Amino acid sequence: MTHLWTFPNYRYLFSATAISNLGDGVSALAFPWLATLITRDPFLVAFVGFATRLPWLLLSIPAGVWTDRADRRQLMIRADLARLALTFGVIGIIFSVPDFPLADPLPYIFGLSALAFLLGCAEVLRDNAAQTVLPSVVPKDTLERANGQLWSIEQVMGSFVGPPLAGLLIAYAVPAPFVVDALTFGAAAMLVWAMRIPARPCPPKRSWRQDAREGFSWLWRNALILRLAIMLGLMNLLSMMTLAVLPLFVQDLWGLNAAQHGLLLTAGAAGGVAGGLLCPGIAARTGERAALLIALPAMACAMAMIAVAPSIWWVAIGLFVEMFAALLWNIVTVSYRQRHIPDALLGRVNSLYRFFGWGMIPFGALLGGGLVAHTTSHLGSEIALRLPYVAATLGMVAIWIYGIARLRL
Repeated sequence: MTHLWTFPNYRYLFSATAISNLGDGVSALAFPWLATLITRDPFLVAFVGFATRLPWLLLSIPAGVWTDRADRRQLMIRADLARLALTFGVIGIIFSVPDFPLADPLPYIFGLSALAFLLGCAEVLRDNAAQTVLPSVVPKDTLERANGQLWSIEQVMGSFVGPPLAGLLIAYAVPAPFVVDALTFGAAAMLVWAMRIPARPCPPKRSWRQDAREGFSWLWRNALILRLAIMLGLMNLLSMMTLAVLPLFVQDLWGLNAAQHGLLLTAGAAGGVAGGLLCPGIAARTGERAALLIALPAMACAMAMIAVAPSIWWVAIGLFVEMFAALLWNIVTVSYRQRHIPDALLGRVNSLYRFFGWGMIPFGALLGGGLVAHTTSHLGSEIALRLPYVAATLGMVAIWIYGIARLRL
């Protein structure tokens, strides 16, 4: 068995992924927590999450065209440098806030949301290029192992190390996590710069619309991959319904502070790490279809556990199970796409896949925040904060039933 670390470009990509996702993990807690310091309105808090994820809807398709036309390595470097600069803009907003919470939070929420949107745009370009470049870095027969290792390190740094670190940094000083965030993006750009990938053939000069149409035509002819993309979109919408209100959920129901919230998120990270290590073997033993039909009910059970959780330990177990199941789904579906989509179309088809699969995420944030905001006065805070998890459970069960009937890998 070829060891992946024998490939220098993979070592650089792995290290850049680790450091970049440390920054993502820090910001994953720091952004919504900063929003809750500015305002306690659930809808406004969720609006920041909406702005962060909206680029996946608006920019996914053009990002795919750029990824297939441009030097993917240079695209990753420029995206990380842009994220470095934008994160310093967030620090500027923090220093301009007179005091927390604010009597008039709207200008600051909108400013924070604008920067979150631009950071999300850079993330779309960077992540699409990183996923597309992997088949050029390792042999195709090692893609499951490479994806498993990359997903594992993303979980370790993005959910295991990043959020607790962000909680400690916020407790020390509110701007501190964003300073660390900016530095990680700079370090990741340097590691990607060290990669040496052979130049790809220059694609023929055509209009952007022709390139996009070619990618869409391929996806439309491959109904299974399109079906997986739509299923992922619905799953992500349901997941974001819960994530958008999670900071208020743990503060109002369990009294957690920023550091404790970060520690709680390590439960999900542990599930992701376990999934990254074990799920390639599970998929190999059960087969791709069976692995996906294990992942879907597991995610439904995880949401149900959190919905009825009598203690914070149930929430932690639910986060662990949800992330383990998500890793099983992702490792199978990402490897399947990388193996079956032609390299010349990989950027465009991946971006279209993410348009369907990730484009629903911002609406999940608004649905979650809106559901809590509009039911709190009628049902009380506790029931209102649990409702997004109830809705997500029912939705995941419906997707599982659809998968039994329609998934044929």
